[in-house]
Amino acid sequence: MLGRKEYRPEELDAATTAIGETLAAYRTLVDAVHRATGDADVAGALDAFEPLLFNELTLALDRRFVHRLRVVTGKDGTPLNELELMTESLMNNDGVLRGNKIIKLKPDETVLKAEPGDRIALTAAQFERLSKAVLGEIRAKFV
Repeated sequence: MLGRKEYRPEELDAATTAIGETLAAYRTLVDAVHRATGDADVAGALDAFEPLLFNELTLALDRRFVHRLRVVTGKDGTPLNELELMTESLMNNDGVLRGNKIIKLKPDETVLKAEPGDRIALTAAQFERLSKAVLGEIRAKFV
């Protein structure tokens, strides 16, 4: 597929809906587990599952908008470029955040404040912040 400099509103709406439904279902699951048991092993398993799930959802979010053009996203440390670096690091750097020579990442100005060398292990709250910022940037630059 060729690079894209715009997305249809329906694509953005579908992504927004999917993320909202997934976050709501995860929260429902967590609440149900906590109400049903006080077992430390169960709570530990849920805690261990959270970053696995939200790291994978980060990849899924990126995939919806994967062919975006650099001429539109720019080279600054925007949410979309932060997502790009996180995705690349999850797939090809064993989940350790690394920068590149193109994107000018300033961690203190990013959504997650992650530094190169940090292990990526997103919580539900972090994923929610990142996805909202990414979808907002998609709406502003591509729709």
